Amino acid sequence: MKDVRPTSGRVLSAMFSILGDKVQGSAFLDVFAGTGHVGMEALRRGASSCVFIETVRSRADDIKRNAGENIVLSLDVRRGISWLVKRDMKFSIIFADPPYNSGWCDSFPALKGLSELFDDECVLVIEHSVREPLTLNDNPNRLEIISRRDYSETCLTFLKKAERFTDR
Repeated sequence: MKDVRPTSGRVLSAMFSILGDKVQGSAFLDVFAGTGHVGMEALRRGASSCVFIETVRSRADDIKRNAGENIVLSLDVRRGISWLVKRDMKFSIIFADPPYNSGWCDSFPALKGLSELFDDECVLVIEHSVREPLTLNDNPNRLEIISRRDYSETCLTFLKKAERFTDR
């Protein structure tokens, strides 16, 4: 089992500062949840609900003990996305913190069904290593990068559905 690399306080604070009022009343999805710290912080800051996806059963069980009525899925990320799509769930904010240098940085935005989870104004935030840039070379979900912020070794990339998408 890989060790959890919690989002630093500085990065967490910056992310929520950037998201601002969007968090209030939002449906929040925390993918690769680890300890669940980011989703719990979203709830503390006014999110109306949070769904956590964490592959490691023991970590998911720990999150469940603190998540109240919120949904905690102990599933592979692909299966978790599929589970949510089948239930027609929509989110205002999706946060993903995949293991660094695992290939997930580029493959997560291309996951089948991911964009079906977006409400009209959804923002996807991916935390990744600055050494693992997000390229969107494979972009079936038709996403666009709207902002990228570097914090030492950590990068937050903000994405949304492209308003106009042209095939290249």
